[in-house]
Amino acid sequence: MEFPITVKRSIELLGLFLAGTIVVLGNTVIMPLIMAFFFSLVLLPVFRFFRKWKFPEAIAIFLPILLLTVFMGLIMWLFYSQVSALVDDFPQIQHTVNKHLDNLSIWISNSFGLSPAEQLNFVNEQSSKLFSSMGSLLRGAAGSLSGALIFLALLPVYIYLILLYRNVFLKFVLMWFRKTEHDNVEDSIRQTEKIVKSYLIGLLIQITYIIILLGGVLMLFGIKNALLIGLLFALLNLIPYLGALIGNILGVLITLASSENITDILVVLGAITFVQLLDNNILMPRIVGSQVKINPLASIVGIIAAGSMAGLSGMFLAMPVLSVLKIVFDHSVQYKQWGYLLGDERPVKSPIKAG
Repeated sequence: MEFPITVKRSIELLGLFLAGTIVVLGNTVIMPLIMAFFFSLVLLPVFRFFRKWKFPEAIAIFLPILLLTVFMGLIMWLFYSQVSALVDDFPQIQHTVNKHLDNLSIWISNSFGLSPAEQLNFVNEQSSKLFSSMGSLLRGAAGSLSGALIFLALLPVYIYLILLYRNVFLKFVLMWFRKTEHDNVEDSIRQTEKIVKSYLIGLLIQITYIIILLGGVLMLFGIKNALLIGLLFALLNLIPYLGALIGNILGVLITLASSENITDILVVLGAITFVQLLDNNILMPRIVGSQVKINPLASIVGIIAAGSMAGLSGMFLAMPVLSVLKIVFDHSVQYKQWGYLLGDERPVKSPIKAG
């Protein structure tokens, strides 16, 4: 029985809502699985290389995971070392921040007529409100930390099992379709593998050159904590659109805390802008190419929605998930319109005829 078009669209929207609900309720299990799936696609060529050289299957799976673990460990060690250096400069940071606060207090007094005593009373009132909610914030932070540890512990296990049982999953997917549709399904799987590998490998390369470029430029200008700013911006840049904005804010705050010279802030903002323009217009398009064709509106909405459902991991995975969904929709007659909605192809003229 053929359903009316309104019923079909209602069922699709209901399915979308149900999928979102499942992600929210089970994100501690689902997000490591999705992350492991994408990393498995990236490590698949390395696995095939070791198998080509007659390595046993278990070792050929373990070695790529070990290389990925070493790479992520180096990033974490670099981040920890830079944060430790920042903490060691705490007395100087405290002096610098106090000086900035004194200058801000003088400016507020001159601009709004509030005396330092009135400003201090306001700060004390806000501080009491902040400390009253500190307990819940700390409990939430502890929960996030424990969730992150569970995430990191499950990730290599999931990657290993996905690579080990890859043919089982492929057969499982094919069993849902008629044999006449298998060619189309196989084409979708190959495109998914190609796009995800290109996107994630490009991001790994992007992290490396942003750390080197931004950190190097800031070091040339004598900016303190230059490498930490470069590292934070590179990692936050993994979240499209929103990550760059947060990276700019953190770069300014770190510079304010470590330097009394306001021109250093302009240097940091200028260096970030230069590296971002170089990255967006020259480097990243050559590395990734035009593989991920998702329009900016769908990207931003997807990132915000994924972040509200699954936190930082959801924001990071939003773009590859949207890319995979677009491939599936484009190869489906029933859902082709959703693939068009996600894409960046714009009609030259209005599709509605002028009356």
